[in-house]
Amino acid sequence: MTPVLTQQHSLAHAPRIRDDMTVEVALSLMAGARVDHLVLCDEDDQSTGLITLARLTVLRDAPAYTDRVRLRDLPEG
Repeated sequence: MTPVLTQQHSLAHAPRIRDDMTVEVALSLMAGARVDHLVLCDEDDQSTGLITLARLTVLRDAPAYTDRVRLRDLPEG
């Protein structure tokens, strides 16, 4: 299996979360599902991106972080 297929397979089975959920909800879901990434979806359940545990951890540790930050409000990166 090629790395590209492995990555697509991994994303196909990754938990999906709506982009209007908070960072705290995403972190909780990741912990419960024991995964290091989630597929972001819009209100039409269309995939819009990927969010990683590493990115959310850095964000949560930032001085300006609050528990009300929604995934759709995260800066690109």
